[in-house]
Amino acid sequence: MNSILSVMLKYIGVYRLYTYILQREIRGGTMPKHIGVILDGNRRWAGEREYPTWMGYVFGADRVENLLEWCLEYGINSLTLYALSTENLGRPKEDLDAIYSVMGQKLDKLLNGGYVHKHKVRVKALGNLELLPEEIRNRLVKLEQESVNYNDLYLNFAVAYGGRMEILQAVKKIAAEVSQGKLDPLEIDEQKFSSYLFTSFLPDPDPDLIIRTSGEVRLSGFLLWQSAYSELVFMDVYWPGFRKLDFLRAIRTYQQRQRRFGR
Repeated sequence: MNSILSVMLKYIGVYRLYTYILQREIRGGTMPKHIGVILDGNRRWAGEREYPTWMGYVFGADRVENLLEWCLEYGINSLTLYALSTENLGRPKEDLDAIYSVMGQKLDKLLNGGYVHKHKVRVKALGNLELLPEEIRNRLVKLEQESVNYNDLYLNFAVAYGGRMEILQAVKKIAAEVSQGKLDPLEIDEQKFSSYLFTSFLPDPDPDLIIRTSGEVRLSGFLLWQSAYSELVFMDVYWPGFRKLDFLRAIRTYQQRQRRFGR
């Protein structure tokens, strides 16, 4: 038992030291204004520990709370979380029920816990909310309404979301306005097109940094238009195991990249 305790204490000491070093390193660098995170690996994290699947979602949701604190600490202005894709909606009912149960609890905490008002967090749902259960949709709408005037941190939940769906929806809106004579096709450029996307209200609609956990190396339809020049960081850790150390490592990687934007 003493040997196990000593190993644990040694690990904690190394972790704290490395975290401190990373904090010192990134403080002098340029911080990303907008971070997108693909929250991947909840089920696999639970499976490796022989936990029921729902526990992966519970621990994953707790990690989101930690991430919010880190973003506030380091002055990140916008955070977009890929929480539920349109493809995820095809999962078994018991899996979706677990997701919605945890999501409902966390949304209630945001609504009633005072966190949103204390930190002036503006909450927005990006996606086709009609595909969600009514009780989840109502919570998201209420959060949006209560936080609409805040701007210290923009917290965006990509739920029932797909990048192709978002682009198609924008194209349909543009086509409708052109057919009605409200929009001249010659006026349509990248900036105009972006104004029809879900992220158009953000001060920085395009994420500077996108993090994906679980070791998968793809975007899976996340912010396809907006991510054209985002820096991508793929991490082997499953989302429920994502630590502040991993967050700092991702930012350091971002700061070490030379962003040329095609130039």
